[in-house]
Amino acid sequence: MKIAIYGRDIKDSYLSFMQHLFQKLLEKKVEVFVYNTFYDDLSKKKSLDDRLKTFNSREDISDVNYLFSIGGDGTLLKTITFVRDNDIPILGINTGRLGFLTSIATEEIDSAINDVLAGNFDLDTRTLLSLHTEDNLFGDINYALNEITLQKKDTSSMVTIQVYLGDDFLNSYWADGLIISTPTGSTAYSLSCNGPIILPGSGNIIITPIAPHNLNVRPLVIPDDTELTLKIAGRTENFLVALDSRSLTVPLSIELKIKKASHQINLIRLKNYSFLNTLRSKLVWGLDKRNY
Repeated sequence: MKIAIYGRDIKDSYLSFMQHLFQKLLEKKVEVFVYNTFYDDLSKKKSLDDRLKTFNSREDISDVNYLFSIGGDGTLLKTITFVRDNDIPILGINTGRLGFLTSIATEEIDSAINDVLAGNFDLDTRTLLSLHTEDNLFGDINYALNEITLQKKDTSSMVTIQVYLGDDFLNSYWADGLIISTPTGSTAYSLSCNGPIILPGSGNIIITPIAPHNLNVRPLVIPDDTELTLKIAGRTENFLVALDSRSLTVPLSIELKIKKASHQINLIRLKNYSFLNTLRSKLVWGLDKRNY
């Protein structure tokens, strides 16, 4: 059994947890690979077991059975660049804050490891969005789990974004930007811009304007087999395109095509997991003394 562990910065208060996680896996005869810079950071603060190995690229872990993400949702979003289309299941262990994607609390880690190694879990399959441009801006990591965002850059003036659904013209959005979101991303940036919450697996894409000039413009939910074409105009030469947390400055002349990616991401969910329970908990729904 091979398991890769990806993390970024971690608080000192979680160092003992990390040592416990490594020890638990090694005791189970698991071959453990730790992301190189994460390993270096941890080793400066704690003595690590010599049996741990490191990885630095997707190719280094192409044959692992699982990938553990240690951190918050932003950390898990980064892990998908290592998995890509390899179908490696991802377990999100939450040492961050909100944690819609990272569903495992640190105090659950012993039972979670036992369940994962025994195969006692479900796979939560999530769709991705892919971005296509003439110059292939993001190379072969041209996909996003949460959203693809277009935003103004270096100006206080809004941009105009013309959106086509297939061959049909939808609208010219006068706004600070536009969020094209998956159901997974409906509880992320789109939600903060008054976008709707969509259940995973619903087969939709959400178009959410950022601070639109026309107040009657509202978020729109479309089928996820729709290909979108976006053309941008503005008073500056460039705008910003972000795929989850990865962003590039792009000239206005670039035309963007967005569609559902050809591959998906599998998240490990233990048997007691419920998206609706997570939704109520993270958004503090029903927290009113009248409900108790």
